[in-house]
Amino acid sequence: MAWLVLVISGLLETAWAVALDRSAGFSRLVPSVVFAVTLVLSMGGLAYALREIPVGTGYAVWVGIGAVGTALIGMLALGESASLPRVLCLLLVVAGVIGLKVFH
Repeated sequence: MAWLVLVISGLLETAWAVALDRSAGFSRLVPSVVFAVTLVLSMGGLAYALREIPVGTGYAVWVGIGAVGTALIGMLALGESASLPRVLCLLLVVAGVIGLKVFH
């Protein structure tokens, strides 16, 4: 259960990062509220997961999921560069996250 919560929390990290960008420095209400709600849920889920998963592993997986998810949304929906080197680097992050889970 802790791993499932951790993955969902990582996805919520992606949501709050995108909402933070869309809030335009907290000048837009809806993205600012989405940011606040998803941030609290993401941190709460991380805190829950860390009761069973070591902090180094849990935090690295959470950040990895959030970073890869945010970069993918940037490339797929927000017009950011999807160059081969960027994609390969993201695959390295994914490999690291998988490795942390496998060797946990």
